[in-house]
Amino acid sequence: MRGFLASSTGVAACAALVLPLSLPSGASAATAARDVPPVPRAHLAAAPGQPRVPDVPGTTQSLPLAESPGADTPSTRSVSPAVPALPERARYEPRVRPFSLVGVVWDDADAELPGTVQIRTRATGSGAWTRWQDVETHTDGHGADPGTAEAESARLKGATAPLWVGASDGVEVRVRGRAPDTELPGGLRLELVDPGEAPAAAPAPASRAGSPASRAVGPAPQPRALPSAFSYPYTELLAAKKYVGPRPSIVSRKGWGANESLREGGYVYTSTVKAAFVHHTSTGNNYSCGQAPSVLRGIYRYHVVSSGWRDFGYNFAVDKCGTIYEGRAGGVTKAVLGAHTLGFNSNTMGVAVLGSFSGTTPPAAVSTAVAKLTAWKLGLFNANPKGKVTLTSGGSGKYKKGRKVSFHVISGHRDGVSTDCPGTRLYNRLPTIRTTSATYQGR
Repeated sequence: MRGFLASSTGVAACAALVLPLSLPSGASAATAARDVPPVPRAHLAAAPGQPRVPDVPGTTQSLPLAESPGADTPSTRSVSPAVPALPERARYEPRVRPFSLVGVVWDDADAELPGTVQIRTRATGSGAWTRWQDVETHTDGHGADPGTAEAESARLKGATAPLWVGASDGVEVRVRGRAPDTELPGGLRLELVDPGEAPAAAPAPASRAGSPASRAVGPAPQPRALPSAFSYPYTELLAAKKYVGPRPSIVSRKGWGANESLREGGYVYTSTVKAAFVHHTSTGNNYSCGQAPSVLRGIYRYHVVSSGWRDFGYNFAVDKCGTIYEGRAGGVTKAVLGAHTLGFNSNTMGVAVLGSFSGTTPPAAVSTAVAKLTAWKLGLFNANPKGKVTLTSGGSGKYKKGRKVSFHVISGHRDGVSTDCPGTRLYNRLPTIRTTSATYQGR
């Protein structure tokens, strides 16, 4: 999912800075922003009179991006007329309802965004604007495998990676094509996500008749209320399994505040877990470990409401303090089909570390947590963390559908698709993680 983006300095040398777009006369930020209802997109087309899913905590403000005009303003910078202008889309909102996570989406889920996205935000309370921050645009390595019900959903959108910015109430974005003749995708929108507070109760979603959820593979786990950090008995899973690491503490979806009425109902399973793909979320490292549940709720809402996925994309997440979280719903001991490594979601698990690790070294607690998690979960399916496994591609930009590919049992996202993920510095930790994971299994 990772692309290499130009810095703000390099971009400014090629074309004028974005023109802040003013609101129409008499319009407020509240009326200019179209609120996306906090329910799955499938509910948006409900027939008149059809019951709606109750509102859930959090909001998504969805703002269309307009073509940037060429007139000079105090916030633009002049360049030589000899330098050809690059196509731009922009938005400037000095006052919006509070949000903490941002991203850009567009109509065609299969279209690439051939350019750069930069965002700056205003911190709530202080009025101080951040520097321009690059947002990852190359995200086609994420998502459901081709041919699956989730991948064929009409709700899907193209999307950048989400960026965690913390409590903010103002935003400016500029989307710029690579070359003067670049065609930017249609329907570009800025998504401002407020993760909201964790709900007091998380109602279970109702499966819709004929929906992909109602055709889930395998038996659905029995509903159960889980505490925030749980470790229920799994003795029966250990029978005839020699190498299984100790089960680590895992914060449940209820524990980090995943309201279950937001996602699509039901669960989808594959037959086993042969490998683990390690990711970073590319949301930035500017969060405290106490904010990690909010970051997860923001990503969850961005994946479901903004991008049109059926649920959170990863099977597990790990914050920079080493806390492990349950990701996609369906049961942490089960082979839940995720949407993390395009072409290789089947029979694998996705572990996402919250943050960006292309230029930042992950803390030791991250490596330890990933090793413990994989030692346990892979052990339940008799997988050796130091071993190799052959997987058949479901189709991606790197490997055509049907191609058999050899992977480490613990691999990085970049091993399966053309991406920088999980960032070079986290990727370089994988050999140590494999060895440590095997040690936890008693190998």
